[in-house]
Amino acid sequence: MQFGIFSVSDITEDPTTGRTPTEHERIQGWVAMAQKAEEVGLDVFAAGEHHNPPFFSSSPTTTLGYIAAKTERLILSTATTLITTNDPVKIAEEFAMLQHLSEGRVDLTLGRGNTGPVYPWFGKDIRDGIELAIENYALLRKLWHEPVVNWQGKHRTPLTGYTSTPAPLDGVAPFVWHGSIRSPQIAEQAAYYGDGFFHNNIFWNKEHTERMVRLYRSRFAHYGHGEPEQAIVGLGGQVFMKPTEREAKERFRPFFDVAPVYGHGPSLEEFTEATPLTVGTPEQVIEKTLAFRDYAGDYQRQMFLVDHAGLPLEEVLEQIEILGTEVVPVLRREFDSVRQAGVPDAPTHAARVAAAREAGTQLGEQGSAWREQGVRGDLDTGAAIARQAGEPGGRGSEGREVA
Repeated sequence: MQFGIFSVSDITEDPTTGRTPTEHERIQGWVAMAQKAEEVGLDVFAAGEHHNPPFFSSSPTTTLGYIAAKTERLILSTATTLITTNDPVKIAEEFAMLQHLSEGRVDLTLGRGNTGPVYPWFGKDIRDGIELAIENYALLRKLWHEPVVNWQGKHRTPLTGYTSTPAPLDGVAPFVWHGSIRSPQIAEQAAYYGDGFFHNNIFWNKEHTERMVRLYRSRFAHYGHGEPEQAIVGLGGQVFMKPTEREAKERFRPFFDVAPVYGHGPSLEEFTEATPLTVGTPEQVIEKTLAFRDYAGDYQRQMFLVDHAGLPLEEVLEQIEILGTEVVPVLRREFDSVRQAGVPDAPTHAARVAAAREAGTQLGEQGSAWREQGVRGDLDTGAAIARQAGEPGGRGSEGREVA
């Protein structure tokens, strides 16, 4: 199982000092966070993507390429790559390049995004969000899996005789997670292709998470990729730790109360009761995180948000230290001890290359033969199934990492 940290890249005033870090300080802070994550034995660092204040991460691949040069083992990922407003041609180029620079230590999480003003800035309409996510990803797969692409769609100019460069490292495209907070169509899309599904559940109750993951697992099996428990699942989480619960709550409460995406709403106690947020001791984080398996099943990746809401860098690095030295070693041991037989490991580039060579073909070649024209109907079917089961709903998530 993989463990890591992600950031939404907010620039928020420290409510205890009144100081707001500069963009430069936050960007350099990401580098320090990633290096610290590798130092203490975490597996993944994931960068968010935003194009509006109060966030700074408008170019995740640039940042991750720099971090690749500063690290040796850390998997570099995204908390969201906006498949709707980014050109899939550019996504194909940039992440293949990052693959080569990092020696394969890269994957990505594709998200629809639901910050309304961003769409027209890139010439798109938020009302087309689902359609854009479907069409753009179908093209992205072709660009990574076919040497010459001829393509025509609704939302982009056609391509004729186009070859994306560089080609994916070792002929194996970066592993894709489809990230969603509340869209069953995205869970359906992940299942259709046999890709990973990352449910960023930091804002939602366990009942909602269970419905979303169950939908993805059932549809993964429906499309013939394996049994439901073989589906590739990732979850989010958020933690703040001190030696005692009282210390943790007293220190974190001022930050929670003004946080950009959930401040001025439920109380800290209400939010921790309803969501995966854990504010307390390392032992409490371990206990609550282990309970995710009760409703999500065995899963492959656990990501923690640790730098949100104006927390100073030195305190963020302390949280990463505690995660790596006190929390994650226990979580690894406990999750491994109860994992069902047949549940796959988290995907890595090396393992996927080995599997491709063993099969005598490159992973993903089957993608060019799949029924791309049938995706729309299948996604509608999946959404209908979700509604019949009780489609998740609730508070909106403007500004959050995945939709």
